[in-house]
Amino acid sequence: MSFPLHRPRRLRRTETLRRLTRETRLAIDQLVYPLFATAGRGVRQEVGSMPGVFQCSVDKLLDEAREVADLGIPAVLLFGLPDTKDEIGSGAFAPDGVVQQAAQAIKRAAPDLLVIADTCLCEYTSHGHCGVLAGAGDPDVRNDPTLELLARTAVSQAEAGVDVVAPSDMMDGRVGALRRALDEAQFEHVPILSYAAKYASAFYGPFREAADSAPQFGDRRTYQMDPPNVREALREIALDVEEGADAVMVKPALAYLDVIRAARERFDAPLAAYNVSGEYAMVKAAAANGWLDERRVTLEILTGIVRAGADIVITYHAKDVARWIGR
Repeated sequence: MSFPLHRPRRLRRTETLRRLTRETRLAIDQLVYPLFATAGRGVRQEVGSMPGVFQCSVDKLLDEAREVADLGIPAVLLFGLPDTKDEIGSGAFAPDGVVQQAAQAIKRAAPDLLVIADTCLCEYTSHGHCGVLAGAGDPDVRNDPTLELLARTAVSQAEAGVDVVAPSDMMDGRVGALRRALDEAQFEHVPILSYAAKYASAFYGPFREAADSAPQFGDRRTYQMDPPNVREALREIALDVEEGADAVMVKPALAYLDVIRAARERFDAPLAAYNVSGEYAMVKAAAANGWLDERRVTLEILTGIVRAGADIVITYHAKDVARWIGR
């Protein structure tokens, strides 16, 4: 018998063989595309640090939603940029808030498109933090008073026709508070996708431009997770599952593949990963300079996120990926 006995390269010789024996498959059905709804009419403003991503008024957002649906992408994640902000973020739970208006319009224009609403206050507060502050100029967010406003926001979003609420604030007990409020308002059918392990990451910079949500003072490290911690992430996920989360999320994705893998091995709940703005912007910038092949790199990154264990990938690349890989 000649050496070598085993020749794994046999299955790599052609693209057809590689496709047939591929272990991990990235599919359009796994993708969620973020949308930024802003006040006004006729607005379609590209985000400077995120080429190809736009802030859109509701009338223009409908074109984006229809395009997403036509590409076969099953869901969008909706963020809002209100025309006014205040200390408690009342625009988040206003019946005529920008997300509420956008959700209603999208459900009419693309009924089969799943609308997930980001459930947080940071886009709506004048100070840019995710909840009620202990005092003026004090970046300490009061946990329990914030829960009351988040619950009001979730119910308001459900009343507007949102299919899924996604709390991203990282307050303790928020999933339980939202579940109780939704059930009491007879929205027991509305699922909660919890940002269960959301890190205080440096990769969020471009998003804060897109959502106009940068803190005016201090930072979010007292409520978002410390990047070196993984065991803490598993405790956070466990608490959210116990409180009634229907699906959980790790954010960001690329620098936290180990967290995604650990979560996949520990929990049976559907697992999302957010391929965040900084990850997107780096690829776009490198591709614009001719340093990387955008298509190959993007597909490799997103496949790696799925390989780590994510069932759902929230990504600004979703429309491009859908065009590249087809239905």
